[in-house]
Amino acid sequence: MKRIIFLFISSICLIASAQENINKSSVSTTDTALYARNDGQYSISKFGFLSYDSALQSMPDYALAQRQTAALRSKYEQETQRVEREFNQKYEQFLEGLRDFPQTILQKRQTELQELLTKNIAFKEESRRLLAKAEQDIFAPLHARLSAVIKEIGTKRGYSFILNTDNNSCPFINPLQGEDINGIVKESLSK
Repeated sequence: MKRIIFLFISSICLIASAQENINKSSVSTTDTALYARNDGQYSISKFGFLSYDSALQSMPDYALAQRQTAALRSKYEQETQRVEREFNQKYEQFLEGLRDFPQTILQKRQTELQELLTKNIAFKEESRRLLAKAEQDIFAPLHARLSAVIKEIGTKRGYSFILNTDNNSCPFINPLQGEDINGIVKESLSK
């Protein structure tokens, strides 16, 4: 009986000791995750955050890029409207002559209308694709410059990373660990 009590007390002590070691190791692992190694020393990781869209829109060339894409979009819309008017006109002519056309002319006109409709649909799809590609090409230098500025600021200020806060992707940022760099980025971009 004394042996059972002794084993029971020993087991409890062992379990308590193991639990204490587990707690210590999980705390040190958690603490280590909050720190970054810097020249053999541990220091708190810091990071920056900004609104990428706001920084992009603050660039001097942004308005020019917007005008270029708007002008291109307008040209595609004008062509789309012209093609639709042309189709509607031919369709009205087809309907007007529907009673008078012989069967072969009727089939030929139907085929022409179907081909025109297919071409119009293909044009709309292609124009959407081309417009998206053109917009991407127009804004590419702006994105490249903004990325370079963000990288330079992150390196100079010793950030572990920089967060983009657009679309409420980061609803809370601890101000003791994160730094709002919107102003710094916008100032660098205006130079």
